[in-house]
Order: sequence, then structure tokens, then C-alpha cells
Amino acid sequence: MKSEDPENLAEQPFLDHVVELRSRLIKSISFIFVIFVPIYYFSNDLFVAASAPLMNLMPDGSQMIATQVASPFLAPFKLAIYAAIFAGVPYLLHQIWAFVSPGLYRHERKFAVPLLATSSVLFYCGIAFCYFLVFPLIFAFFIQVSPEGVTMMTDINQYLDFMMKMFLAFGFAFEIPIATSLLVSSGITTSKALAQKRPYFIIGCFVLGMMLTPPDIISQLLLAIPAWILFEVGVAVAKLIEKRQS
Repeated sequence: MKSEDPENLAEQPFLDHVVELRSRLIKSISFIFVIFVPIYYFSNDLFVAASAPLMNLMPDGSQMIATQVASPFLAPFKLAIYAAIFAGVPYLLHQIWAFVSPGLYRHERKFAVPLLATSSVLFYCGIAFCYFLVFPLIFAFFIQVSPEGVTMMTDINQYLDFMMKMFLAFGFAFEIPIATSLLVSSGITTSKALAQKRPYFIIGCFVLGMMLTPPDIISQLLLAIPAWILFEVGVAVAKLIEKRQS
């Protein structure tokens, strides 16, 4: 029986890879557009839901502001695009995997389904963690430390940029177990080597927490500590992978 391992397959010309990449990109963009159309219809309601963690903590009668003429249109429009991309993450990951899988070995390809499913779930868990836990805590902190006589009126574009930055930071932070598992399963490193680098990783978590979150200790800890815990989970999973491979 003919092996499906990449070393036994004829090497494809570079142009074929470019055509394949173009096809995957077109499919991904088309899928995002199809999702975007119905989401945009509810974009204003979606923005109200997105701003709820802040508005629920503001005094009665408070509201956001738009400092630019086109902001009332552009902010919900951008939010609909971001929502479509987030909703399409499983399909986007599938397209990435379909592009790289022909160059992988059979034993590597069998992890496709659990890898894609776990990556998507962890990404959404990171966003949910940020929305339901991090946002209420940091917004409450900002409101409490506001000087007396200062009314907090947030621009909708700045709020949207802040929200997307936080979503991406926590979404990717929750992918740490996947990253460590891939590094170990591909033979790039070992669980023992990862464990030895724990002090550097912990410092890196707090450095990234300072860079990717607002300049307050609460949000920095809420990113750094879960990232550290997820690293420990990734090391534990890596040990299980090594036992199965041995």
C-alpha cells in the first residue's frame, strides 16, 4: 500500500502552493463575508451588548460619545467585521490546517480534529473570560479611581479598539496549552525543557500583561496568572503526549 507520508509524495511546484494558498484565502474571505451580512443587520444591538460591561457600572443617564462624524456608523461596522472573524475562527483554522496538512506525516494529521476543536474552544473561553470577568473588574476600578468632578464619557471607537485588543490578548493567551503541545509533539522541545524554562515564562507573562493590558495591576494580573496556569496545563498535557509517543 502506498504510504501517505510526505516524503513518499511528489514534491509540488511552488506555483501550485501559491494557487492553493490563494484558494484558501478566497474561501476564508468569502465565508467571513457570508457571516458578516446577517451580523451587520444587528450591529447596533451587538454594540450595545459589547458595551454592557462598562455601561452597567456607569451612573444612570451616562452614555458613550462619538468624537468623529462617521463614528456612529464605523464603530458598529467594524464590530460586525470583528464578530464575523471571531465567529469564523473554526473555519479559518480548518483552512489553515487544510493548507499545511499535506506536508505532515500520517501520525501528525490524526490530531487534526481534536486540535482544531480544542483551539477554537480555548479561544472562545479566553474571550468569555475577558468579557464576563476581566471587563467588570477593570471598568469598576477605572470608575472608582476617577477624580471627583470628572465625568467618564468613553468614545465608542476607543472603546471598540480597547475591547478588541483585550479579546485578542486573552484569546491567544488561552491557546498556550495548544502551543506547548505542538512544540512537544513535533519534537522541537520536551516537557522537561519547558518546565525548566518556567521562571522565564512567568516573567514573560507579566511583561506581556503590562504591554497588552491597561496600566493597572488588576488587568495585568488577570492576564498573567491565567497564562501561567495554562502554561502548567500545557506542560502536563505535553507529558501525556510524550508517554503516548514512547
